[in-house]
Amino acid sequence: MSDPVSVTISMFALAVSFVTAWLTFFRRGTVKMTQPTVIFFGPDPPDRQGQINQKVFLRTLLFATSKRGRIIESMHVSLSRNEAHQNFNIWTYGERNDLVRGSGLFVGETGVAVNHHFLTPKDTTSFRFAAGHYKLDVYAHLLGDKSRTLLFSQMLEVTGEDANALKDPRAGLYFDWGPDASRYLSHVDRRQPMTAPDDTFRELLRDAPPTSTNKR
Repeated sequence: MSDPVSVTISMFALAVSFVTAWLTFFRRGTVKMTQPTVIFFGPDPPDRQGQINQKVFLRTLLFATSKRGRIIESMHVSLSRNEAHQNFNIWTYGERNDLVRGSGLFVGETGVAVNHHFLTPKDTTSFRFAAGHYKLDVYAHLLGDKSRTLLFSQMLEVTGEDANALKDPRAGLYFDWGPDASRYLSHVDRRQPMTAPDDTFRELLRDAPPTSTNKR
């Protein structure tokens, strides 16, 4: 006759093995992103044809909820203001001098922290950041999923003064997260785009987004 204690221990060990195997090899999980500390609205530097596209820039950490990780096929930003809607579906990511066009990004459980640039399509030249309240949604399409995944959603305001300032192609609107206020605080900056690599702490504190025209 079997010892009940031994049988119980064996069954428990078997259950733990099944759970571990499921978490490690079979559970697909999903991808999530941390709240960006800075969001940018404004023009991207002119491309080789002199065309200026509007851009949304943010830096965030993407991480998978499963040990096996997930692959992002594509990402895009959706901006809505009243009845107006605009997708920013040209996605590039990386650091200042090492940007690549987004076309498949593996995200593990430890995460990937990079800059993300989202631009309007080439055939969209009339979009401007007008005054109003915007809803910003960041979406990702994960390999194997039928529908897109909403990673982040945030309401942001562009004031009339901000909208007038953004008519200057050198100007950009920054939304910096204020921990005490628990909301994004906006300001306009007219500095030239940065070209130096962000490999020092001092440069990381600068909130000007890098250019994304060199490898589009």
